Amino acid sequence: MDITIRPVAPDEYTTLGETTAQAYLGDGLLDFGESDAYLVELRDVAKRAAAAEVLVAVADGRVLGGVTFVPAGGPMADIARAGEAEIRMLAVDPEARGRGVGEALVRACVERARAVEGCVRVVLSTQRSMHAAHRVYERLGFTRTPERDWRPLPDLYDLTLITYELTL
Repeated sequence: MDITIRPVAPDEYTTLGETTAQAYLGDGLLDFGESDAYLVELRDVAKRAAAAEVLVAVADGRVLGGVTFVPAGGPMADIARAGEAEIRMLAVDPEARGRGVGEALVRACVERARAVEGCVRVVLSTQRSMHAAHRVYERLGFTRTPERDWRPLPDLYDLTLITYELTL
């Protein structure tokens, strides 16, 4: 499959938003399912694109997945510090998994980070259950940073996001 990674087009916002939401729901990553408030954020690609760079993976005219790349902090950063870029909301359509789409999206973010002046590291958060994603990150050279693990909802002790970094 010939996958193209490029900035998302405005006419793809709805498709990518729904692809992202359905990937998170289907993988059981949202504690409150369809009523989870984070679904609004996952679906709002226009908001993300206004504050960061949203990339889309496309093959044969079909959106296969996407990711939000946050260079050097900014309003979309969760854990990035000075000199760091952050990868957020990586999602691949379940029908497109196992074809290298997620890895291609992560590689594109790493290349973008290398082009950001002063950027020395790429960071990301992930859930403990996302073992396939962890394998991709580790294969690309990311290492675990347990000292940066965090809880996006402090009252939910079972939702601790684990973190990775890649030194450029």
